Amino acid sequence: MSLIRKTVLHVETIYVDGGKDAPTPLKMVAAAAVLKNPWAGQGYVEDLAPEIRRIAPELSKHLTKMIIDEIGSGEAVEAFGKSAVVGLDGELEHASALIHTLHFGNTYRSAVGAKSYLAFNNTRGPANAPILVPMMDKNDEGRRSHYLTVQFAIADAPAADELVVVIAASTAGRPHHRIGDRYKDLEELGHDLKNPAAVK
Repeated sequence: MSLIRKTVLHVETIYVDGGKDAPTPLKMVAAAAVLKNPWAGQGYVEDLAPEIRRIAPELSKHLTKMIIDEIGSGEAVEAFGKSAVVGLDGELEHASALIHTLHFGNTYRSAVGAKSYLAFNNTRGPANAPILVPMMDKNDEGRRSHYLTVQFAIADAPAADELVVVIAASTAGRPHHRIGDRYKDLEELGHDLKNPAAVK
């Protein structure tokens, strides 16, 4: 990964929330790579696919290893997500390009034994821009207890011609979740799981 300038591992563990001890501490981990934007300085590039196929699989492999090394195993990951921030000289499409592809997501999904799609965020910003990675249960998109967001920033990234690409994981849900899940709502509303908004 010669394009990577540096990596950052963000780890936080929540022991108390709302003044009450967590029954299980919530550990959230984000692995970030700061890399040169491969399309920087080229003007508008019509075909992004060659660089996506070249970079995305190796980048995902590198970040996935960081997550697994910190958490201990893929099985211990309960929720996951991904995010990218492109520097100010890049396009929003550049932030999307490296994360919104199976060449990126499937490596991580497979490593943690997941079925869900990865929750995501893609933005443009300067160095020290907020990096927000939404997460959800790796096997059940309707399990609200695992709707989480990990947030951090990197003081010197992204530079104008860089990207920050991130994957994140949690080992539990919110400590005291008590808002039910979408299945209970659907039952109460009399809606079908395949048509949750009851669109006619």
